[in-house]
Amino acid sequence: MQRVNILGVPVDPVTQDEAVMRISQMLTEGGKRHIMTPNNEMIVAAQKDSTFKSLLQSSDLNIPDSTGLLWAAKRTGQVLPERVTGVDTVERILQSLSSEHPVFFLGGQGGVGERAAEKLEALNPKLEITTFEGTPSEEDAAEIIKRINDSGAHLLLVAYGAPKQDLWINQHVMQLTSVRVAMGVGGTFDFLSGSIKRAPKWMRSLGLEWLWRLIVQPSRIGRIYTAVIRFPLLVLRG
Repeated sequence: MQRVNILGVPVDPVTQDEAVMRISQMLTEGGKRHIMTPNNEMIVAAQKDSTFKSLLQSSDLNIPDSTGLLWAAKRTGQVLPERVTGVDTVERILQSLSSEHPVFFLGGQGGVGERAAEKLEALNPKLEITTFEGTPSEEDAAEIIKRINDSGAHLLLVAYGAPKQDLWINQHVMQLTSVRVAMGVGGTFDFLSGSIKRAPKWMRSLGLEWLWRLIVQPSRIGRIYTAVIRFPLLVLRG
């Protein structure tokens, strides 16, 4: 399936069902896969950060995590079938995962990773999730690597925010003996734990999730400006 190109960043034209199916299949295979969730902000950041852009270009799966990418694809004569959010993708995978595929949650401030794990394990008793907050600092790397390896995790979800989470994965994934799929998940633990409420479905369907985030987290105004103003301008300029 040919990837869509948005400002030099490849995005996979997958549906939600297809993304879940592909990641689930990766978990049953050998090797190591890096999943990324590009959105408007990440693509803007990649224009000035060549290392981050290179990661986005070499990842195994890039799911379109914003309606802005659907607009940008259409604007440039390409097609992305639907928005595929990291939150929904992670939630769906973990709902059906068995103890055959242990999971590790890395990151999430204030214990949100642990709270998210507790909620998910209550919904799916077969889940085995290990959590550790840590930091993306190299000073913590040795301890984090040992914890992940001791857990035997097949699926690693890293919530340090982009680009830190994906840079960390790229730098250390080959030291992670059991990990088959590693994915940067941003604020996913916040949503799954209930610490931050998601926008109503009607707002998400209209592409207005950014407005909801601005209402509940006014401090994000700079990031929202990047996503809602800077990104479309870059696309229009070509």
